[in-house]
Amino acid sequence: MTGNSFFDEQKEQSLVKARIVEKYFWVWAKIIISTVKNSSSEPRLAYIDLFAGAGRYKDGSKSTPVKVLETAVADPDLRKMLVSMFNDADADNVNSLQQAIDSIPGIENLKYPPQILNHEVGDNIVKTFQERKLIPTLFFVDPWGYKGLSLQLINSVVKDWGCDCIFFFNYNRINMGLSNDAVQEHMNALFGQERADKVRKKLIPLNPQERELTVVEAICEALKEMGGKYVLPFRFRHESGNRTSHHLIFVSKHVKGYEIMKEIMAKESSAQTQGVPSFEYNPATLLQPLLFELTRPLDQLEAMLIDIFAGKTMTMKEVYGQHHVGKPYISKNYKAALANLESQGKILVDPPVNKRRKVKGEITFGDSVKVIFPVKQ
Repeated sequence: MTGNSFFDEQKEQSLVKARIVEKYFWVWAKIIISTVKNSSSEPRLAYIDLFAGAGRYKDGSKSTPVKVLETAVADPDLRKMLVSMFNDADADNVNSLQQAIDSIPGIENLKYPPQILNHEVGDNIVKTFQERKLIPTLFFVDPWGYKGLSLQLINSVVKDWGCDCIFFFNYNRINMGLSNDAVQEHMNALFGQERADKVRKKLIPLNPQERELTVVEAICEALKEMGGKYVLPFRFRHESGNRTSHHLIFVSKHVKGYEIMKEIMAKESSAQTQGVPSFEYNPATLLQPLLFELTRPLDQLEAMLIDIFAGKTMTMKEVYGQHHVGKPYISKNYKAALANLESQGKILVDPPVNKRRKVKGEITFGDSVKVIFPVKQ
């Protein structure tokens, strides 16, 4: 299958997706570089995109492969260390991508020239990755639908140290595919056959919203079972805001990567309620903000913290570290919730508010500030 209407019809959403990948690549790369720079005679890191596309959108703007390589050309360390591989099953896309890459100013300064392949993604590539110990790799998977997307493919990369995966999928195609016998093989590859059969049964009585939650939860659970300890989904809605078009899912074995991506996705969310990000890009939220003030997630966080940590004394950083995985909250949400609880007299804090410094007129709640939670009554 070639082409992807997502890039034609929803330019803003595709740009948000690209920004998320580019931002994470930059932060991830700097962390990996600082770790491997002095630990190897030939320090390297990799960026792999097996569904790379044509290199440019139809309006002429640059796609993710070109932007990643431009970042590498501009950075002295990445110029010497980045190994990149781009693949697409469509020969026209490969030719267009090659032209786009060749036109990048300074591309010849990369120590390792980008490798551009024209293969169908399937079991052979999975087997190749499974049999090799990979250098630290950011793996981006962006198929037009579901062909080639499998749990084994993702796990074949994230199994090794420093390897993270970001994959983008068309939710509607997967939702329809689960009830289509003609593509059963692809659905079983994505979910695993046993889980796919269970999901098919679960979906029968569900409404559209319940179906989506069930499908995404099943993918996340499967990824965790295969070793992707930290999984974070981000949703893209159609411009009407009524239904989902795509999901972007991040997979990592390290909490640091999870924290970094969470902050990036939070900033790219189209809505925040009480400062808590929605983890979705929904054009409707930009037009109808009042609809999204009906829930108060920060209030819910305050209640959870009082309940879960009752009787304990912990630093802010410990509270955050023990609670945030699997939750929609980022670090600043925990600081805001604890500050609110302190002002209400529901917790004790050391040092107290009158002993802490101000930044831009606001009292800070640092990582090392101690929080004393009351015992449950």
